Amino acid sequence: MAAAVALSERGIPVTVFESARQLGGRARGVPHQKTQLDNGQHLLLGCYRDTLALIEKVGGDIEADFLRLPLQLDLHGHFSLQAPRLPAPLHLLVALMSAQGLSWSDRLSAARFMLTLRQIHFRIATDMTVSELLRLHGQSSMLIQKLWEPLCIAALNTPVHIASAQVMLNVLRDALNKTRADSDMLLPRIDFTALFPQRAANYVRKHGGHVLTSCGVDDLQLHDYNIEISTKRGSLFFSHVICATPPVTTARLLRNLDQLAPVVAQIDALQHQPIYTVYLQYPAHVKLSHPMLGLHQRYSQWLFDKGRIAGQHGLIAAVISAEGLHQALSHDELAQKVMVELDEEFGIIDSPQWVKVIAEKRATFACTPALQRPAQQTALPRILLAGDYTAGDYPATLEGAVQSGLRCAEQLTE
Repeated sequence: MAAAVALSERGIPVTVFESARQLGGRARGVPHQKTQLDNGQHLLLGCYRDTLALIEKVGGDIEADFLRLPLQLDLHGHFSLQAPRLPAPLHLLVALMSAQGLSWSDRLSAARFMLTLRQIHFRIATDMTVSELLRLHGQSSMLIQKLWEPLCIAALNTPVHIASAQVMLNVLRDALNKTRADSDMLLPRIDFTALFPQRAANYVRKHGGHVLTSCGVDDLQLHDYNIEISTKRGSLFFSHVICATPPVTTARLLRNLDQLAPVVAQIDALQHQPIYTVYLQYPAHVKLSHPMLGLHQRYSQWLFDKGRIAGQHGLIAAVISAEGLHQALSHDELAQKVMVELDEEFGIIDSPQWVKVIAEKRATFACTPALQRPAQQTALPRILLAGDYTAGDYPATLEGAVQSGLRCAEQLTE
């Protein structure tokens, strides 16, 4: 949708093919029990400039559409960090030095680490795992457990022992090092289909384009002067194609094109990580002390109070990112574990009126060291790739996806 909006703005008519009934892909609205959910609880950072600008371009209002919070990490009863409204990076240094739940030496060690990263411009000569980088800079096990590991899993959706240190540094560079507002956390007040893709579709249509839902692409054939897109509704012909499907689908569509065999091999080599979101609808009086809270060494990693965020009172979202023991549980068993944790941590003894578990088993690619990700421009000039898995500084994030689409639009225009 980012590519479609950018091309439409340039006066280039586009047709968007979407296999699902609703737009959004892995960031989409999901209706359940007369309640509008997302397929997972998403969070944007203030440094996601391209995403936020795009939302505004298609008619969004950032202040109305999001609850904006200053950087804060709160692992209930174990660790707490909150950034004051000071210029960057002073806000982070003050937050680290005043963090609760860490020894003085750990706080000093974390602050020293961030200053060292600034001195080396957040670049390392050879990529390594996040664990290796943290050990190299003397970060203690407790500091890793309470600060760096939750940050890494939240940002990269990849465990620290296999996550790319350089990609993690790219996120820290942009979120914590430039302006204070870059580290702000933005929680959407409306579902993600309504937040951007649906508005983007309206924008595309107003600029002469087409958006076709429930219309997946079955095949892609390259001819001398055009590309044939085959769907169950028939075939259409285009000058260029931006393949913005999930990696597995992209590989299937491109596999019959011999010139793109190296790209398909790169996509086939990607590993994936899951994200589970457990929604629990409690009575309206149930609430958390903050809109967003973390738990330490629990199944639930982050809890979101949708009442405080979006006026959906009593609705709690528990997010579990990356691989782990939870994958061996059934949805009912996992929901029960989360309910027990909410009781033990917050004394929530009410029974939920309903529970919905959404498991995205291929939510993101595993962001491992020195990973070779395919470029947006392929060896065939008229076929481009968009997606958070394509080449870029960021892990599998909304900003990474948007940036890939914008690059495709730029390269195609040129």
